[in-house]
Amino acid sequence: MKTSQSISDTTSQTYLAGTILFANIDYASFGGYALKAAIGGFIWMAFKLAGDYLSDKLLSKRKTKQANVQDDEPPTRAENEKE
Repeated sequence: MKTSQSISDTTSQTYLAGTILFANIDYASFGGYALKAAIGGFIWMAFKLAGDYLSDKLLSKRKTKQANVQDDEPPTRAENEKE
């Protein structure tokens, strides 16, 4: 009696699993999901851009404030000796 060995191929197993999973998907709901994902992405992008804009604006305001404070400081001894 001859025994036969079954060859386990991962490609065929993956293909079979993918076929089974995609056979049970409701394709009518993909449009609704895509629309919700796009709207969510636009909302996220709007918040991200607004946050970046406000962050840059606040940082530049802080830098100019620090520059103005440094300009208002009295000159040091080394600066007085140069004049």
